[in-house]
Amino acid sequence: MLASGRQPLRPGRGRDRAATATGSDHHGEAEDDMRRAELAAHLDVTLLRPGATAEDVRALCEQAMEVGAAAVCVSPSRVPDAVAVLQARDGAAVPVATVCGFPSGAHRTVVKVTEASTAVHEGAGEIDMVIDLGLVKDGAWDAVEADITAVQWELDQHPAVADGARPLVKVILETAALTDEEIVRCCRVAEAAGAAFVKTSTGFHPAGGASVHAVQLMASTVGGRLGIKASGGIADTAQALALIEAGATRLGVSRAAAVLADLTD
Repeated sequence: MLASGRQPLRPGRGRDRAATATGSDHHGEAEDDMRRAELAAHLDVTLLRPGATAEDVRALCEQAMEVGAAAVCVSPSRVPDAVAVLQARDGAAVPVATVCGFPSGAHRTVVKVTEASTAVHEGAGEIDMVIDLGLVKDGAWDAVEADITAVQWELDQHPAVADGARPLVKVILETAALTDEEIVRCCRVAEAAGAAFVKTSTGFHPAGGASVHAVQLMASTVGGRLGIKASGGIADTAQALALIEAGATRLGVSRAAAVLADLTD
């Protein structure tokens, strides 16, 4: 790894729970104690469908405001639409997230940097960047860290940082395509590069999405120093609660209503 000497960023939203490894003494805690509003506060309600329209974005933002979601996540070209809807509806407390290097991660670093910087200047507060999976498989860990560091450094120069509103970087690992050893190493590299979160999946990789095992492994590696976002294929309440119990502090979901359906206020 690079000798960056950078301190890891902590998740920037107060309602994100610390990312912790779970043990048998916590079994059932999430399901027993979680309320609908609490689960909603873990959700990044997400719309990354290529054909999504401005009306789709408006509906997503209104859903996020209604349930009290942690963020809305949209494609880069839809960031201005989401920002405009949230500001017009007095929903500015719900941050806009977008993706970077999505979905392959095989973009040149300068492209990722430009994409992330543009999104932040347009009002995004969170960037979910895809790791370069090919470099991971090559074992080129210095290059993997340099890719993440470049995006994080660029966002650290944003004027909002001076006001304490540092944009969050979530590093998408594509865990279903990785070995356990690679997941651990990716988490360590993301932390060294200064990222705020590690994230399981894009939801677009044929290997699959989030799993309890991957989240547990990520949680045991980052030890509460970084947030953990599980995403990809989260379809119902039981699956969402299992991932939170495993250590997830955010959930990326495209079916928020189904995820919240089995809980009450």
